Order: sequence, then C-alpha cells, then structure tokens
Amino acid sequence: MPGGRLTQQERQQIALGLADGLAYAEIARRLDRPTSTITREVMRNGGPTGYRADLAHRATERRAHRRSQSAPRRAEAPPQAHGRDAEAVREYEEMFTTVLMQAGTPKMMARVQACLYTTDAGSLTAAELVQRLQVSPASISKAITFLESQGLVRRQRDERRRERYVVDDDIWYQAMIASARSLDQVTEAARQGVAVLVPGTPAATRLENIARFIDFVNESITRAAEQARDVLHTKAEATSDGVAASGADRE
Repeated sequence: MPGGRLTQQERQQIALGLADGLAYAEIARRLDRPTSTITREVMRNGGPTGYRADLAHRATERRAHRRSQSAPRRAEAPPQAHGRDAEAVREYEEMFTTVLMQAGTPKMMARVQACLYTTDAGSLTAAELVQRLQVSPASISKAITFLESQGLVRRQRDERRRERYVVDDDIWYQAMIASARSLDQVTEAARQGVAVLVPGTPAATRLENIARFIDFVNESITRAAEQARDVLHTKAEATSDGVAASGADRE
C-alpha cells in the first residue's frame, strides 16, 4: 500500500470518484489507499460536495509550507498511551476537527472539542489545552464559553482545585436536551405570531405549522435521547458488572 502524501493525479481521481457518487471506501480501494486517508482528504478540503482537486492540492502545499516554517516553534506531541501512533493521532484530530467544522462548529471550538474527545480522561485544564493547541489562553476561554453555552462541555474542579473542561458520556444527551429547549422558544414565538396575524390567514397558518413541526421534532428528539442514554448507560453498567463478576468468580 503506497504511503506519503496524495499526488495531484490521485486527487483528481478522488474528485472523479465523488462526482460518480462512489463511497470513500471504494475510492480508497481504487487508489490502494486507506479509507481514512480519503475521508480526511475530502473533509479537510470542502467536503464531498465542495471538493476540488486543484484547490485541495494547493491547500495541502500551503499547509505543508506553514508547518515547515513553524517547525522550530512547534510543541512536541504529547506522549501517547496504549501504543498509539502519535502522528496518526494528530492526523485524526485534524480530520475530526474538519468534520466538526463541516457540521457548523467554528474552527477554534472544533479544535478544542476534538482535543477533548481524543483524551482518555475526557478532560483537560485551560493550560493543557493551550499547550496542546498552541493558542492563547483567551482563545481557549472563548471556545469553552461557546461550547458550554451549547451544552457540549462542562466545568469541574479537580483535587488540586484546578478548573477542568470535561466531555463525558452524558454530554451529547445534555446538548440534545439544551437544543430542544432552545427551539421551544421558537415554538412559543411562532404561536404568539398566530394570534397577532389572525388565525386562519396564510401567515398565521404558516407560523402554526412551524410551531407544530418543531413540537413534533422536539418531542421525538427528547424521547430518542432519553432512550439512547438509558440503553447505552445500561449496557455500560452491565458490561462493567459482568467484568466485576468474572473477576469475583476467578477469586
């Protein structure tokens, strides 16, 4: 399997494959590359609908040039546990960041999220984030404030009274619930508009339909989030109990 950076010809083949509606895995198979390489390449350069081979190639050359210029100042990658490849982890974090950005998360907030998600502890201090991402404390503070407002991170104090930023198994549930609650305000505003615009008129009917739609979706999301949390948490507890029981049996 070839290694190294993608060539311009390979990028053209990726663009053709996307235009033909091929899956990343199929494009990777044709190029004899890992699927993760193709996924990272596409998501880093405009996504499946915005990928352009020439623009992607120039962007990669610019990134490589910036990295070579900043190499003397670049902090060493943190040591990796469990035999992980440090460079593979770094590349994955970049890809994950790009995916989050494609989903609408601002760049710095996406970088902080990816950094937190890929730590085994699921938590870091502001100083640790500054060191890992090589950005200012102000940038971290702004990113955390945004993520916290979206329910995507929470704060807690550790045994040394340091403030830590945490992502755990409950974070996405809380984020979903927070999103549903924020949409409740849209529902309420739409229903107020129905009264103002006179029920039965086209404008009032439109607002009533908006309110009903959001109500239905919110109820479905909330119910699904609660069911998923119950199932996943139960499964984790059952697995933990099973391991504990096995250990007890051996004793």
